[in-house]
Amino acid sequence: MKEIIYLMACILMACAPQPTEQQEAQAATAPTHARTAAPAGTATTLARMRFHCESDTTVINNLLLLGQQSGLTDANALVEFYARHLLGTPYVAHTLEGDEELLTINIHQLDCLTFIETLYALTRTTMEQRCSWRDYAAHIENVRYRGGEMGDYSTRIHYMSEWIIDNHMRGNLVEVTPDIPHADYMVKNIDYMTHHTASYRQLKDDPAMVEKIRKHELRNHRFPYLKRSWLNDKAVKAALRSGDFISLVTKNEGLDVSHNGIIIVDNGEPYLLDASMSGGKVMLESKPLFKYLERSKTNIGVRVYRIMQ
Repeated sequence: MKEIIYLMACILMACAPQPTEQQEAQAATAPTHARTAAPAGTATTLARMRFHCESDTTVINNLLLLGQQSGLTDANALVEFYARHLLGTPYVAHTLEGDEELLTINIHQLDCLTFIETLYALTRTTMEQRCSWRDYAAHIENVRYRGGEMGDYSTRIHYMSEWIIDNHMRGNLVEVTPDIPHADYMVKNIDYMTHHTASYRQLKDDPAMVEKIRKHELRNHRFPYLKRSWLNDKAVKAALRSGDFISLVTKNEGLDVSHNGIIIVDNGEPYLLDASMSGGKVMLESKPLFKYLERSKTNIGVRVYRIMQ
């Protein structure tokens, strides 16, 4: 409990908008093992990174130290461990957006996608027995961008279907939806962004960027999902594990999913732990997953995936 209180105090402390000159100098003169810890192929420099505040690196290092001290090695167990330590973190949307594409590091404010990216990066870093924010940042880049390397806005993976495919192909994640009893498939065009360019600051006045995004949209895309009516089935519940990532499949045109989080299983009942827009923070939803989805008119099912061990 003391550890959680300490971490939340770090997360909620007053922040400056970006790293200080002292922090940049310390990073530049960091020990060799800290500077070379990034996964192969990751070459992002401090100049191409955007921090929320100067305590980001401290909070990340403290979290990773706790993860290392926990002795946990199972990926799902680590995802749950870190998710519980992030409870109460404020929900803030659009934290990745700016005038240019930079690798954004923000442990203080999360939305539903940056929440699961954060859990992935923390977990993968711990599984590699490392505890530096630089390793964490490298894994953020690796999971957020197509092929694991940041370029312009179009290299960021914007649709969950491609996010799952790209990260599966590179050994980061595995989708388990097809293995869950009663799993089904649907075919859909995933092209919301190029049909709603006015909603995206990077697209509304940049036809060339729109065309770049269009190249990576998915048409007649077939993907697995589990209809929400089956989420109360005993066999389905037995197939779900705490620490599984979950995406809520939507019937809205042009979109595949509308929300993301993780599963927490309590006495055989799966719950959603998420960065909740309505709740305004990272929280464990009070109703079981089946009941939680009952209130939605647009979410028709779920997809489930895990970090590869």
